[in-house]
Amino acid sequence: MTKKKLVFMGTMEFAVPILEALRNVYDICLVVTQPDKPFGRKQELKYSPVKEVALHYQIPLFQPVQIRTDYQPILDCLPDAIIVCAYGQMIPSIVLETPPFQAINVHASLLPKLRGGAPMHKAIQYGEEYTGVSVMFMRPKMDSGPILSQQRIQIELTDNVGTLQTKLAHLGAQLLMDTLPRVFDQSITPMEQDITQVTYAYNIKPIEESLHFHQTIRQVYDHVRGYYPWPIVHTTMDQVIYKIHEVEMIPENINFYQGALCGEIVKIIKQEVYVLAQDGLIKLVTVQPSGKKPMSIKDFMNGAGKQAFQIGKKFE
Repeated sequence: MTKKKLVFMGTMEFAVPILEALRNVYDICLVVTQPDKPFGRKQELKYSPVKEVALHYQIPLFQPVQIRTDYQPILDCLPDAIIVCAYGQMIPSIVLETPPFQAINVHASLLPKLRGGAPMHKAIQYGEEYTGVSVMFMRPKMDSGPILSQQRIQIELTDNVGTLQTKLAHLGAQLLMDTLPRVFDQSITPMEQDITQVTYAYNIKPIEESLHFHQTIRQVYDHVRGYYPWPIVHTTMDQVIYKIHEVEMIPENINFYQGALCGEIVKIIKQEVYVLAQDGLIKLVTVQPSGKKPMSIKDFMNGAGKQAFQIGKKFE
């Protein structure tokens, strides 16, 4: 039997296990990914994770700046289907509708919840107990197509967006591989999304990376881990920006700290720093002062932190 011919469209690390799984079974005639982007202080061009895989396996590449107007190489492949995963641009209808088996997306949420570009970050930040992966037919409106299959997993209290991405990427690869044969033999029944249950997880804006301690300790904790290891939340003290990589929740009666404000350092014990939140304390674990590398709070307090972090000082 002739292998089905696929175009794969993806950019981020989440898409890599899915591309790897597909290439073992199907004919990937083209990989479409975002253009190379400058990275770091030297602004050197960096390949996307998906491009690295395509180059490794010598799969033809296409990197349009604007897929809305530059898509002909995709149509020229005459694919049976297009598989999309964490690509990063809105794809025009002509591309979605041309293949006989349409365009199929692997999305890292339980649709219709958390449509958009940051579903894993938001699932953690919003304190969701569960999330998962949805495989769906694509439509021009973002993440709105009928669902082909879904699988749910629990978000552990120890998860961050990095660990959750790894779990969901492998789950998504397996779910897609189980789903595609039923798409191709037309034995699957797509299910329209319930529009009354739609929520959104739009791409993260810079202002959302600011950490505020006037929330509950669980909200602060979820914000930190939901943005780690990227883009990482930050806060400011004495005009110095500190990225906060890891924290712990410390349930404690805050009446003991009457007069203190949320965001204020209220306790330092053996180089351990505790910050007041709405209903308890946040223990800083790993911090990164502006221009420095990440370090444990104990290492920081054994150096410059001894003067920088003192009881009564407040994060803004």
